[in-house]
Amino acid sequence: MDKILRIDMGADGGPKTSSVPLGQYAGFGGRAMTSAIVSKEVPPLCHPLGAENKLVIAPGLLSGTASAMSGRISVGGKSPLTGGIKEANSGGQPSQVLARLGYAAIVLEGKPKNNDLYKVFINKDGVKISVDNSLKMLPNYDLVAKMKAEYGEKICCISIGPAGEMKMASATVAFTDMELRPTRHAGRGGLGAVMGSKGVKVIVLDDTIVRGSTPGSPAVTMQMRVPKDPEKFKDANKRFVDGLKSHAVTGQGLPAYGTNVLTNILNEVGGYPTYNFKQGRFDGASKISGETQAETEKTRGANPTHGCHRGCVIQCSGTYNDKDGHYLTKQPEYETVWAHGGNCGISDLDKIAMMDFLDDNYGIDTIEMGATIAVAMDAGLAKFGDADAAIQMIHEVGKGTHLGRILGSGAAVTGKAYGVERVPVVKGQAMPAYDPRAVQGIGVTYATSPMGADHTAGYAVAQNVLKVGGDVNALKPEGQVELSRNLQIATAAIDSTGMCLFIAFAVLDQPDTFQALLDLLNSFYGMNLTADGVTDLGKKVLTMERDFNAKAGFTAAQDRLPEYFKSEKFAPHNVTFGVKDEDLDKVFNW
Repeated sequence: MDKILRIDMGADGGPKTSSVPLGQYAGFGGRAMTSAIVSKEVPPLCHPLGAENKLVIAPGLLSGTASAMSGRISVGGKSPLTGGIKEANSGGQPSQVLARLGYAAIVLEGKPKNNDLYKVFINKDGVKISVDNSLKMLPNYDLVAKMKAEYGEKICCISIGPAGEMKMASATVAFTDMELRPTRHAGRGGLGAVMGSKGVKVIVLDDTIVRGSTPGSPAVTMQMRVPKDPEKFKDANKRFVDGLKSHAVTGQGLPAYGTNVLTNILNEVGGYPTYNFKQGRFDGASKISGETQAETEKTRGANPTHGCHRGCVIQCSGTYNDKDGHYLTKQPEYETVWAHGGNCGISDLDKIAMMDFLDDNYGIDTIEMGATIAVAMDAGLAKFGDADAAIQMIHEVGKGTHLGRILGSGAAVTGKAYGVERVPVVKGQAMPAYDPRAVQGIGVTYATSPMGADHTAGYAVAQNVLKVGGDVNALKPEGQVELSRNLQIATAAIDSTGMCLFIAFAVLDQPDTFQALLDLLNSFYGMNLTADGVTDLGKKVLTMERDFNAKAGFTAAQDRLPEYFKSEKFAPHNVTFGVKDEDLDKVFNW
């Protein structure tokens, strides 16, 4: 990965491409790359859908290598949802392919002067951009089927659905999995709307090399990126995989039940936000739990154990079939099941799976959509538990009706439109599936992350609930600031490597697995990175992001939870969020 592909969508005469050296961005990958480019090149006060904003798509430092778990990709820009800097992370095949093609980033800049829609094709021979207005308003599954018919089955795709084209603030960027299904999404922050504002519907990647010139000639893919020290790299990778497989979470729980293994756990500890964050337990939790979901999948001929990209050894993504045994969607993840399930009072797995499919197809963030529907239910647009009404709301978004435009703008806008006080957002972004009163460490992360309310920015649930890497009482304010600070630093670094965040469970508990990760990076790049170096990288990324937000007008006032989390007691523990404002302001004091 020795170059950046810049595509100026607003150039005179049509889009122009340039392949440029890394320059000042050398040594960056993933989130570090996206945040560095956005912080240096995007005016903080620009309109997120304007020509001055940029969409950056970057594989991680280890993407495209033989390293396990290295297929995550980062998408960055100024968020239409939060108004600040944003990095959204996804799995799928494109990260590996883009890295093997030699690109450390794709940067979409400028804005077309017309209403044409473009597709971008990238292979070993270069880049081809063409107008294709037949793609307008195609949902993601239909779009990918059309690309497969045009370019063959050895491709992968980065795309937006109708929500992205309509520039909705909850729109995602979709990435295809190993089966060429658009099931992996950079979901948070509305970056699909930024891609839509650039007029780009789909980026098709092809890293195959065809042998011979006759039809049907066998094809092979490009070689993986070669490490500086292959033997040390191979040894480090083996130790890394062994560590992941030996840990109870990454080796047993996640492969068996997927991320939805958390439903029963969070419900039991009383931290499962239900009925728009009114209580911490849901009576129907067992009906939509990971255990029930996995059994349902196996009974119908689907598989709860599946990797979203090659090289995944945790394999938590899974597949979900309908009652007739036909593929419906990827295995709905914990946050999706919560957002469309418990948070809306819905306990029907099939209806939740249908909503997951519709979100992926229209290109909508499942967390934002589920939180928005719950706010709409609080407003009286439907009753809690009415799954059919929830499904209809998603269709309204996909069609872009007047109601759909409001809902597609996210929970904060919907709350304002319908006069709802209880709107669980920070910096305009909806909270995920952990109530900050019952899991106070995640509340600190929600409040202070530059990304808006985001559990992955500093997953304090690990220590507050799962007791991985430590034990900090979830119901007390003590120790939460330090916990969130350390996790936000570590997460920013992991997001820059291309590694799946779930490696953190094993890395936090097993010093040998953390050392194996360091050895992977060092043997590949010929570095001598230490734990302190990882910390320095995380701090550097967070500093860039916070500086951008400050210039965009963010102050300490934006690093707060909504007031009702401090005043409304949360059942069953009858607690409020107890971390003081002055302590929240100390999170980034290092």
